[in-house]
Amino acid sequence: MTLSIQNPDELVAVIPHLLGFKPEESIVFLPMGSDLPVARVDLPTTPRDREGVWRSIRDAYGRYSQPGSSLAIVCLTADRAMATDVGHEFAARFDSIGIDTRAMLWADETRWADLDTGDMGLQTDAARERIAAATVLTGRAQPAATRDSLAESLVGDREPVAKLLPETRGAARENTARLEGRWALARMQRFQRDGVRLSDSDAARLLVAVESIPTRDRLWLDMNRGNVGSHVAMWTDMTQRAPDEVRAAPASLLGFASWLSGHGALAWCALDQVPKDKPYALANLVAAAVETAMHPREWEAANLPAERGLDSAADFISRRPAAQAGPAQAVPGF
Repeated sequence: MTLSIQNPDELVAVIPHLLGFKPEESIVFLPMGSDLPVARVDLPTTPRDREGVWRSIRDAYGRYSQPGSSLAIVCLTADRAMATDVGHEFAARFDSIGIDTRAMLWADETRWADLDTGDMGLQTDAARERIAAATVLTGRAQPAATRDSLAESLVGDREPVAKLLPETRGAARENTARLEGRWALARMQRFQRDGVRLSDSDAARLLVAVESIPTRDRLWLDMNRGNVGSHVAMWTDMTQRAPDEVRAAPASLLGFASWLSGHGALAWCALDQVPKDKPYALANLVAAAVETAMHPREWEAANLPAERGLDSAADFISRRPAAQAGPAQAVPGF
């Protein structure tokens, strides 16, 4: 998503739209006209925490840095003094890898301040409304109030589909896996055309169909940045409605689609919906892509062989440098 930002007020206003939720007690790194990632981490309040945050994001930013790369640093907290210390420290760290900090701001619930010039102002409804209107035109969903509410939005009424699963499984066994796979792909393509929410019976059939790895992979490898909006919508709905026994596949597909469209926070929330007692390889692959701040452009450029599916993708991502773990974790998006 590319927006024209006119002033610090609008820069603060755009943050929830980039992340998918309104962050609190956070530091946010925003690219300024470059291919750098957007990242949010919990505000690191100790030297050890700041070092850990830097380790977790340094490789990703260094990998995409080019001559002239620049970013804005925004500290969201009630503690302006802490914001000043943290902001200047990270500006110096980015300068050490050739990335210029063009703006460094502090913001609380109602105000913003430029930590370099001392200029201050109020966060206005006019700025929030202009940014909201601009993001609507891009087709991006409006942000959740908090990260918790974003996570809660993926939990819906799962009982209707749960009641249909035994009958649906019986019907699927009478068909061939290839037939069910063809139906699933055709149903996805129909949704891409009309955007109409699936009936409970179609939802149950799709959820059973994507338990088959070949069928799931056909839908997964169908995703690209041109059609990813419909995939996010479809797999959000399926994740909301899927009982535990069939939720690993749709939640992982939502995680991948969210990452591909630049919704890092939604990708993590989707992965949290994968049942903990059912490790799932596709979920692990999505987590690796997000953790290393892999740009979706790299994925598409790789042109991975469809017939190799997950093995090919896992091998590609495993050969890339992994971000080092720290006490706070970046949530990259593009």
